Amino acid sequence: MSPDATGVDVVVDAVTAVFLVVGALMSLGAAIGLLRFPDLMSRMHAATKPQVLGLFLMLAAIGLQMRTWWVWPVLLVAWIFQLLTAPVSAHMVGRSAYRTKHGHREMLTKDELEAVVQRAAAGQEPRNDR
Repeated sequence: MSPDATGVDVVVDAVTAVFLVVGALMSLGAAIGLLRFPDLMSRMHAATKPQVLGLFLMLAAIGLQMRTWWVWPVLLVAWIFQLLTAPVSAHMVGRSAYRTKHGHREMLTKDELEAVVQRAAAGQEPRNDR
Protein backbone atom coordinates (compact mmCIF):
# COMPACT_ATOMS: atom_id res chain seq x y z
CA MET A 1 0.00 0.00 0.00
CA SER A 2 1.39 3.38 -0.96
CA PRO A 3 1.61 6.25 1.54
CA ASP A 4 -0.93 8.31 -0.43
CA ALA A 5 -3.57 5.55 -0.46
CA THR A 6 -7.14 6.76 -0.42
CA GLY A 7 -10.04 5.24 1.48
CA VAL A 8 -11.16 3.42 -1.67
CA ASP A 9 -7.73 1.80 -2.03
CA VAL A 10 -7.86 0.56 1.54
CA VAL A 11 -11.33 -0.93 1.02
CA VAL A 12 -10.31 -2.60 -2.26
CA ASP A 13 -7.20 -4.04 -0.60
CA ALA A 14 -9.27 -5.34 2.33
CA VAL A 15 -11.85 -6.95 0.04
CA THR A 16 -9.06 -8.46 -2.04
CA ALA A 17 -7.45 -9.92 1.06
CA VAL A 18 -10.74 -11.43 2.24
CA PHE A 19 -11.43 -12.91 -1.21
CA LEU A 20 -7.92 -14.40 -1.38
CA VAL A 21 -8.11 -15.96 2.08
CA VAL A 22 -11.63 -17.35 1.63
CA GLY A 23 -10.83 -18.59 -1.89
CA ALA A 24 -7.68 -20.29 -0.67
CA LEU A 25 -9.59 -21.91 2.21
CA MET A 26 -12.27 -23.16 -0.19
CA SER A 27 -9.63 -24.67 -2.47
CA LEU A 28 -7.85 -26.18 0.53
CA GLY A 29 -11.15 -27.66 1.71
CA ALA A 30 -11.66 -29.20 -1.72
CA ALA A 31 -8.19 -30.74 -1.65
CA ILE A 32 -8.68 -32.14 1.85
CA GLY A 33 -12.08 -33.51 0.82
CA LEU A 34 -10.48 -35.31 -2.13
CA LEU A 35 -8.06 -37.00 0.23
CA ARG A 36 -10.32 -37.68 3.20
CA PHE A 37 -13.82 -38.45 1.94
CA PRO A 38 -14.64 -42.17 1.90
CA ASP A 39 -16.31 -42.73 -1.46
CA LEU A 40 -16.23 -41.52 -5.04
CA MET A 41 -19.46 -39.53 -4.93
CA SER A 42 -18.34 -37.51 -1.90
CA ARG A 43 -14.97 -36.88 -3.48
CA MET A 44 -16.58 -35.63 -6.67
CA HIS A 45 -18.67 -33.18 -4.64
CA ALA A 46 -15.52 -31.92 -2.91
CA ALA A 47 -13.72 -31.58 -6.23
CA THR A 48 -16.40 -29.46 -7.90
CA LYS A 49 -18.44 -27.33 -5.52
CA PRO A 50 -15.94 -25.56 -3.25
CA GLN A 51 -13.22 -25.53 -5.88
CA VAL A 52 -15.32 -23.56 -8.39
CA LEU A 53 -16.35 -21.00 -5.76
CA GLY A 54 -12.77 -20.77 -4.48
CA LEU A 55 -11.51 -20.10 -8.00
CA PHE A 56 -14.17 -17.42 -8.48
CA LEU A 57 -13.06 -15.63 -5.32
CA MET A 58 -9.40 -15.84 -6.32
CA LEU A 59 -10.11 -14.48 -9.81
CA ALA A 60 -12.24 -11.68 -8.36
CA ALA A 61 -9.38 -10.78 -6.03
CA ILE A 62 -6.99 -10.65 -8.98
CA GLY A 63 -9.40 -8.45 -10.93
CA LEU A 64 -9.84 -6.07 -8.01
CA GLN A 65 -6.12 -5.80 -7.42
CA MET A 66 -5.25 -5.20 -11.08
CA ARG A 67 -7.64 -2.22 -11.24
CA THR A 68 -7.93 -2.33 -15.02
CA TRP A 69 -11.04 -3.12 -17.01
CA TRP A 70 -9.41 -5.33 -19.66
CA VAL A 71 -8.49 -8.09 -17.21
CA TRP A 72 -12.11 -8.82 -16.23
CA PRO A 73 -13.19 -10.48 -19.52
CA VAL A 74 -10.17 -12.79 -19.39
CA LEU A 75 -10.89 -13.74 -15.78
CA LEU A 76 -14.57 -14.23 -16.59
CA VAL A 77 -13.74 -16.58 -19.46
CA ALA A 78 -11.44 -18.59 -17.19
CA TRP A 79 -14.14 -18.88 -14.54
CA ILE A 80 -16.91 -19.79 -16.99
CA PHE A 81 -14.71 -22.49 -18.52
CA GLN A 82 -14.13 -23.96 -15.05
CA LEU A 83 -17.80 -23.58 -14.15
CA LEU A 84 -18.84 -25.54 -17.23
CA THR A 85 -16.18 -28.25 -17.26
CA ALA A 86 -15.84 -29.26 -13.59
CA PRO A 87 -19.46 -30.39 -13.03
CA VAL A 88 -19.67 -32.06 -16.44
CA SER A 89 -16.48 -34.05 -15.87
CA ALA A 90 -17.63 -35.03 -12.36
CA HIS A 91 -20.95 -36.17 -13.81
CA MET A 92 -19.23 -38.34 -16.41
CA VAL A 93 -16.89 -39.86 -13.81
CA GLY A 94 -19.89 -40.55 -11.56
CA ARG A 95 -21.84 -42.29 -14.32
CA SER A 96 -18.81 -44.33 -15.27
CA ALA A 97 -18.23 -45.35 -11.65
CA TYR A 98 -21.90 -46.27 -11.29
CA ARG A 99 -21.88 -48.46 -14.38
CA THR A 100 -18.65 -50.23 -13.38
CA LYS A 101 -19.89 -50.75 -9.80
CA HIS A 102 -17.12 -48.64 -8.19
CA GLY A 103 -19.57 -46.54 -6.17
CA HIS A 104 -21.03 -47.47 -2.78
CA ARG A 105 -24.69 -47.94 -3.66
CA GLU A 106 -25.61 -48.57 -0.03
CA MET A 107 -24.66 -44.95 0.69
CA LEU A 108 -27.14 -43.57 -1.87
CA THR A 109 -30.36 -42.15 -0.50
CA LYS A 110 -32.27 -42.61 -3.75
CA ASP A 111 -31.03 -44.48 -6.80
CA GLU A 112 -32.67 -42.86 -9.82
CA LEU A 113 -30.17 -44.23 -12.32
CA GLU A 114 -30.72 -47.96 -11.72
CA ALA A 115 -33.84 -48.29 -13.89
CA VAL A 116 -32.21 -46.36 -16.75
CA VAL A 117 -29.08 -48.53 -16.66
CA GLN A 118 -31.14 -51.75 -16.56
CA ARG A 119 -33.24 -50.68 -19.56
CA ALA A 120 -30.09 -49.73 -21.47
CA ALA A 121 -28.49 -53.09 -20.64
CA ALA A 122 -31.60 -54.88 -21.89
CA GLY A 123 -31.48 -52.93 -25.16
CA GLN A 124 -34.75 -51.11 -24.56
CA GLU A 125 -35.40 -47.49 -25.45
CA PRO A 126 -35.21 -45.09 -22.49
CA ARG A 127 -38.57 -43.90 -21.20
CA ASN A 128 -39.39 -40.28 -20.53
CA ASP A 129 -41.55 -40.49 -17.39
CA ARG A 130 -41.27 -36.84 -16.47
